[in-house]
Amino acid sequence: MAQLFTLGEILAATGGIAEGVSGDSVCSLSIDSRELAPEALFVAIKGDRFDGHDFVGDALRNGAVAALVSREKAADLGDRLIIVPDALEGLCGLARAARARTAAKVVAVTGSAGKTTTKEAIRTVFEAAGRTHASIKSFNNQWGVPLMLARMPAETEYAVFEIGMNHAGEITPLTKLVRPHVAVITTVAAAHLEFFPSVEAIASAKAEIFAGIESGGMAVLNADHPYIGILRDAARGAGVGRVVTYGFAEGADWHIDTITTASGIMSLSCRHHARHFELQLAVAGRHMAANAVAALAVAELCGIAPEVAVKALAGFGAPEGRGMAMRLGPAENPLLLIDESYNANSASMAAALEVFAGQTAPDGHKILVLGDMLELGKQGPELHRALEQSVLSAGADKIFLVGSNMAALADALGSERVAGHGQSVDVIAESVVNGLAYGDVIMVKGSNGVRLGGLVKQIRERFQ
Repeated sequence: MAQLFTLGEILAATGGIAEGVSGDSVCSLSIDSRELAPEALFVAIKGDRFDGHDFVGDALRNGAVAALVSREKAADLGDRLIIVPDALEGLCGLARAARARTAAKVVAVTGSAGKTTTKEAIRTVFEAAGRTHASIKSFNNQWGVPLMLARMPAETEYAVFEIGMNHAGEITPLTKLVRPHVAVITTVAAAHLEFFPSVEAIASAKAEIFAGIESGGMAVLNADHPYIGILRDAARGAGVGRVVTYGFAEGADWHIDTITTASGIMSLSCRHHARHFELQLAVAGRHMAANAVAALAVAELCGIAPEVAVKALAGFGAPEGRGMAMRLGPAENPLLLIDESYNANSASMAAALEVFAGQTAPDGHKILVLGDMLELGKQGPELHRALEQSVLSAGADKIFLVGSNMAALADALGSERVAGHGQSVDVIAESVVNGLAYGDVIMVKGSNGVRLGGLVKQIRERFQ
């Protein structure tokens, strides 16, 4: 593996002191002692559930070159240590150093829904144009962003990072680390309302991404929501050099004209000023069309020819847990599993149900499993009840619900339409799996905290 940092660079970036470290460089960074790439530096982050300092010994035995540790925890950890005042701040120091040395075009993505999928669409385009570095999974919080940034190789040409939040003020320090040339906001919707007085307040929190934008930087904004004005004003107030919009809304700079879907392929046409573009995507749904066009807009701003982006996006697919469609079993009569188990809010739920409405099961049944949309506060029951018409329009033969807030939707739908409702996925899992057959179509959608991913795993194991 290529060298990531020399020991001297690590000490300079973190203000650390090396004790018993024999290696003079590292090639990778990790915060998980079980997942270490060769010549890794293990960073002992203290999280909500675990303290990385408890796993320093495991990391060193598993091959780490050294461990970056907080001074107050260092006394009992032996040698091969880089001791810093605070391990998380030390990781942020490495992130700043990685950002300072790169000449890459850097993009940051946030939004109430579609962050990861849009980030992946942009990554797909960037990889077709040059050496690319991107956030993995949903590493988008106070430790995930600096970790992804610190892992960026010096020779990177294009980089895209995802930034998340569930409280006001959380995006600002992260975007100041990333310092994007282009900031993307995918949408603003009722997510994390437990921590915000209104959706307008959520829009203002998303607009914090402009606080770290580079001088002359650009913003790419989805125009298909009522809060676009708040985002535009915030971008101008932050001195953003250029604001570009995309979506189905009239007047969007990248306007999506039409979408059609056949045989699992979505075709869409969009126009940008006088130019028209035709895309074919191996995904479905208006929201996926918007995510792809966001990547087109970013490509243009980063100097990548639209033709390169269009060709690259033909190979783009939905990530695991965010709309990935899996055909399990015999090719002539598979079970179609749509995995939306990672996240859910009002916007993403509506988008997923719209996609599911377009699915048919000519040789089976349509089954829908919906889990709670979390962090909605007092409005939770009302927002779950409001899903009734979208659920009915989806045309499911069987509907299973999971979670306390889904009780409101169960009441709205009525017992004759709900095949099962449980406070946890374990209550309904056996009924769901045993009731499936090849030829069926099933979508599983809910917030990650509901743990529907376990149900997806059971289905895959049974029907793969």
